[in-house]
Amino acid sequence: MSGRLQFIKNSPGIPREVSHKGELAFGQLKRCLYIRAIARESEGRMIMDIEIKQRFMDLWDKYFPGAGLPIVFYYTDRDDAGNLLKPAKNHRCVIGDLGKVMRGQSLRFDGDNIGCMGGKRYLGFTQGISPYFEFFLSCGIPGKLEGERYKKSPELVKKIMAIQPWIAAPAKYIVFKRWDKLTPEDNPSVVIFFAAPDVLSGLFTLANFDTVDPQGVIAPFGAGCASMVMSPFMELTSKKPRAVIGMFDVSARPYVKPQVLTFAVPWPKFAGMVNNMEESFLITKSWAKVRKRIKAAGQ
Repeated sequence: MSGRLQFIKNSPGIPREVSHKGELAFGQLKRCLYIRAIARESEGRMIMDIEIKQRFMDLWDKYFPGAGLPIVFYYTDRDDAGNLLKPAKNHRCVIGDLGKVMRGQSLRFDGDNIGCMGGKRYLGFTQGISPYFEFFLSCGIPGKLEGERYKKSPELVKKIMAIQPWIAAPAKYIVFKRWDKLTPEDNPSVVIFFAAPDVLSGLFTLANFDTVDPQGVIAPFGAGCASMVMSPFMELTSKKPRAVIGMFDVSARPYVKPQVLTFAVPWPKFAGMVNNMEESFLITKSWAKVRKRIKAAGQ
């Protein structure tokens, strides 16, 4: 890993937020550089295996009939990967934009076209937060700022932000695509499912199928986009990456259907899940009952 880190330290383009002295603890900086190295090593290579693309689609249709295909994201410097959205003039939630991806449109984001400070932070394009964020997330400021009241006090928010990890985007863009739109040039980092409870139960159980640790899936507190991007992307640094259940963010809930949560899976974990599908509970009579209900509901 030291070789990777040395290569990146000598490379241009490290975001100002990362290279600025004192802005990140050493451990966070090391992790950030390591992920950047991973991304750079694979950039430009045709590593999206079309065989696994089709294999997953066949298995998904077999065991989760009628359920929507997942979307993926990855970072890249390519200017031809997805449609670059116009800069946001007003507040615009990333979750709302991802609805277009779920309908088949491939989108590319950078630091200029994300219409939410939280989105910019949790997609890795700034480490900054909004002024008075500690009041915004908690009790607000009477007569000046309405608080979301997701945390008990501004002091608690400050403590959380002081230890919250952050990783800079390892490339110029982040690209989101629906699974069936992937090409050999794409390099997925994380696979994201928008899932109703029956589908979620299958994904959760499959993610824990080959693990000793019962925490093969986690649900950290955070913004909707953090649970889909930042948290699962950070899991790529783990020897045993975990899946992340998300979209508990009350402010982001209106952008998804009432019965939907997200299930974000780092690529190595996802590949293992696909390989395990036909020897897992999915082939049992127990799942057949749930599968029938999924198909009937068109989840």
